[in-house]
Amino acid sequence: MEFTPDLQSARLIKRYKRFLADIVTPEGEHLTIHCANTGAMTGCAIPGDTVWYSTSESVTRKYPHSWELTETQNGHWICVNTLRANGLVREALKEARIPELSGYDIVLPEVKYGSENSRIDFLLQANNRSNCYIEVKSVTLLQQGKGYFPDAVTERGQKHLRELIQIAQSGHRAVLFFAVLHSGIEDVSPARHIDARYAELLAQARLSGVELLCYKAQLSPEGINLHRPLKVEL
Repeated sequence: MEFTPDLQSARLIKRYKRFLADIVTPEGEHLTIHCANTGAMTGCAIPGDTVWYSTSESVTRKYPHSWELTETQNGHWICVNTLRANGLVREALKEARIPELSGYDIVLPEVKYGSENSRIDFLLQANNRSNCYIEVKSVTLLQQGKGYFPDAVTERGQKHLRELIQIAQSGHRAVLFFAVLHSGIEDVSPARHIDARYAELLAQARLSGVELLCYKAQLSPEGINLHRPLKVEL
């Protein structure tokens, strides 16, 4: 996934109201940009970090600039735009770069499913194969050298696990896909210290037949792509 037009850099002043951040460009211009990440963004939004942002040509947007990447003061790269995770996975699926999910002819995004009125991120279909339901999660929390998900209590994430368990029990493939968007993360574990119920459901999901996949992204101002698998440790 290439960034077009090129991203621009600035220094982070602060993030606030969840969806906004103030930055200052190398020329000294102060801007307010949009932040698509609704999570805690722990370690991803420290004042003084370098923000890499995109610019929309839409004349209707109140904030034309969007926060895409953080370059931290200790040299890590993080994709903070969680909307990019699904785009990365969709690109990788279409290019058959995820061996565990190859062999499907149809990739359908945002399909309604489940007893709790959810939408699956991707539904894969092929002749003579069971449907494959994929839920994508973006991982950016690094603590004590380990990657964790989630970074805040997530009732929505708990619901998704319940839905995937039901899919697996019905005989279809159910996949929870962790897209690691932090250059410092080399393995992923459930964040029991943040959301104990999510960790319990994740363990239950694996026992119920839900597949856990985890791929790390290469990150740069030129673009991002999923390039290698990582281990999920329960």
